[in-house]
Amino acid sequence: MIYRLLALNVDGTILQSNGRLHKSTRDAIEYVQQKGVYVTLVTSRSFPSAKKVAKALKINSLLITHLGSYISNDLRSDPVFEKRIPEDVTFQLVRFLESFPCQIRLVHEKFSLANKYKLNHNLLAKTVFTSGDPIFYSQQFTDSISETLVNEPVSPPKIEVYFEYEEDLKDAQQAINGMFSEVSLSKLNDYRMDIMPEGVSKLNGLIQLGEHLGIQLKEMVAIGDGHDDIEMIEACGLGVSMGNASVEVKKASDWVTRSNNQHGVSYMVKEHFRKQQPIEFLKKMNIIKM
Repeated sequence: MIYRLLALNVDGTILQSNGRLHKSTRDAIEYVQQKGVYVTLVTSRSFPSAKKVAKALKINSLLITHLGSYISNDLRSDPVFEKRIPEDVTFQLVRFLESFPCQIRLVHEKFSLANKYKLNHNLLAKTVFTSGDPIFYSQQFTDSISETLVNEPVSPPKIEVYFEYEEDLKDAQQAINGMFSEVSLSKLNDYRMDIMPEGVSKLNGLIQLGEHLGIQLKEMVAIGDGHDDIEMIEACGLGVSMGNASVEVKKASDWVTRSNNQHGVSYMVKEHFRKQQPIEFLKKMNIIKM
């Protein structure tokens, strides 16, 4: 099979545990791009944060961000795809979530708005915040998000919620599923839940990008390590899980590479793309049609 697109998760995949990019990963991305393969990031991160990583990798492609609800390559131009949580639903969700001890973050592509709640179990201290460069990305904190929304409504692509207690996440998840048909939920761990517009996922983001570029899912390679990567790993032509992924993610994949700290992305690229001829050559030979 000839692969024309490489989709990469960010945290736990191209970034090492210390949050850094290894030179071998940069070299692998450059190598595969020189072959004419379209490389994109598929991430739960905000667009400015993903753009910062893409710049470090010399990727100038459309990026699938906010778990698939915002696809663009430049904030100064209209996105190829966007889907938002309506303002009234955002307000109702926030009012409901404020009854729990948790931090709520409305993650817009141009700013984030969060309450000042400090988690006692230090989950946030262990979390690498990925909101982007503060110079270009405004991170606002308020005592009450719902009061702020009364005067300044927001329609975000994603809401992140960090709970103090596991049981509260379960209760909130069950209640939101029963009350709101306009959103879908993604549980990232026992304390964090992301809320997206209904129908949004990394896989659907890839489908949207593929339709825009004229590339089919069977011509894509997807690499990830998290539960929210499973759908795209299963659907793409070649689904790859990282060595640091859970057993569930590995079972969903066609191939398991090394861990993020063992440069799993560069290892996978060398194994699967070294024998593939450049896309332009394949087009000239009429092996693939654009």
